[in-house]
Amino acid sequence: MLVKRVLVVGGGTAGWMTAAALSNKFGNSPLEIRLIESAEIGTVGVGEATVPHIHHYNSTLGFDEADFMVRTKATFKLGVEFVNWGRIGNSYIHPFGAYGEDFGGVPFHQHWVRMRDQPGVGDFEAFSLPIHAARMGRFQHPDRDPSSLLNTYNYAYQFDASLYARFLREYSEARGVVRQEGKVVDVALNGETGFVESVALDSGERIEADLFVDCSGFRGLLIEQTLKTGYEEWTHWLPCDRAIAIPCPNDGPVMPLTRSTAQQSGWVWKIPLQHRCGNGHVYSSSSISDDEALEVLLGAIGAPPLADPNKLRFVTGKRKKQWVGNVVAIGLSSGFLEPLESTSIHLIQLAIGRLLDFFPTGEWDPLDAEEFNRVMVLEYERVRDFLILHYNATERDDSDFWNYCRTMDLPESLKYKIDLFRERGVVVNYRDGMFLEPSWLAVYLGQNVMPRAHDPLSERLSDADLIAAMADLRARYAAAAVAMPTHEALLAGMAAAA
Repeated sequence: MLVKRVLVVGGGTAGWMTAAALSNKFGNSPLEIRLIESAEIGTVGVGEATVPHIHHYNSTLGFDEADFMVRTKATFKLGVEFVNWGRIGNSYIHPFGAYGEDFGGVPFHQHWVRMRDQPGVGDFEAFSLPIHAARMGRFQHPDRDPSSLLNTYNYAYQFDASLYARFLREYSEARGVVRQEGKVVDVALNGETGFVESVALDSGERIEADLFVDCSGFRGLLIEQTLKTGYEEWTHWLPCDRAIAIPCPNDGPVMPLTRSTAQQSGWVWKIPLQHRCGNGHVYSSSSISDDEALEVLLGAIGAPPLADPNKLRFVTGKRKKQWVGNVVAIGLSSGFLEPLESTSIHLIQLAIGRLLDFFPTGEWDPLDAEEFNRVMVLEYERVRDFLILHYNATERDDSDFWNYCRTMDLPESLKYKIDLFRERGVVVNYRDGMFLEPSWLAVYLGQNVMPRAHDPLSERLSDADLIAAMADLRARYAAAAVAMPTHEALLAGMAAAA
């Protein structure tokens, strides 16, 4: 193996997820893995809420779910509730699961679009089991039996990101990762190859490596400050550029969902954990002052804060290249997309997976970096388009912020998707993407983007047959949700057993 030494620069969620994954894969090899972080440099702690893909990462590392949840104060998550996004007063949930069942080989949503104005058909949400359960505050692990209704959904976690990093650190150090305390004050390049050769710490120590993973956060210590990769900014599509985060006590039942409530110049998040609630306000500084944004957040949380506000500034977008020479950027150093759909940890996970796929095992091959960069660009652009849809698909006209979002020009890739859906309800599919058909349907229909026509094959079923089938489905979903234990009871049982 050419690469004998890997140096992860920066801790936090990205750094320790990377170190843990590397130590899991290369734990029995001569590969030396070190991580540099400074206790004096705070971490952003992004990613309190996740998407179901986190299961794959945790299971690959062999985590016991109950142990992981107790130690990270985690809760279960069945989806994201969006309040006031399409219209003020509206609410819908983006669930981790399917809607209804296909009848006659036709997708369920095509039948619903055809029948939605018929008496008794009901809202689209009535045909999703995780939505029923989330709104009732109930949770049960999915069933592996494909014939069971309990097989129609998935789930994710909401956890304390700082506790998750600590959990991963213990795992990594037990597998040989060496943690180095210190601040990086200098970076040395090879004059011939342009590769990074070493970093110098404030202690005077110089550390060499063959492969460097930049997890240094927004500043991009290696990928940007040293290698001048360049940044592709997307603020004109996603105009929010600041956030304020404040924890507070839980003020009611711990619900199995993340809530996002749209405000006049952005949105407020609420993430319930076992021991507290995470809150934040993401907003556009051109539409509201920092002081006003803090007032909005304090007014929304309805409970006394547990800490001082944590204020963040960011530029939405991504590095033009995330793997350059022998430096791979993972986490905030690679780019930033606001946490509207809890994608921060997923993008970290994707980058780690690709790094393991293309980990250099011989001579440096530029195709490894080229393919890594191609895939990550695709993933970032797909998440970007999905986030933009939330802002653009609105009828709100109560502020300059929403008037801009509703009327802004769109990326061609998103405009094509929306046009196709408006025409006859077709959802553009792509391979291995993060947000598949149910996710797009949740936001389209949740924010009142209705197709002008439905699949004509739906007409092969009579109105009466469809209404009867839909009524049966609604009743089965509601009954299945009622039969689940409450989310709080399940968490209490796990804590008591620990």
